[in-house]
Amino acid sequence: MLVYLCCMKRFIVKYRLTLIGVAIGALIGMAYWYFVGCSTGSCAITSNPINSTLYFAFAGGLILNTFSSEPQKTKENELEK
Repeated sequence: MLVYLCCMKRFIVKYRLTLIGVAIGALIGMAYWYFVGCSTGSCAITSNPINSTLYFAFAGGLILNTFSSEPQKTKENELEK
């Protein structure tokens, strides 16, 4: 169990910007469905709250993922391992 928590903590720290983007996007998607939505049901994304929430969560994760930076791999770093 302790190993699982350590791995989960490492995952959250590594992808924190992406996870924040997913959460913000999901909230925006739900708000968009609630306030704007689609009354006729013909809109593919906004006719259903699940669709709009998932779509905006994915978009938010992608947008904030572009701001995350990973260390550049160099030959020196590979030789140290």
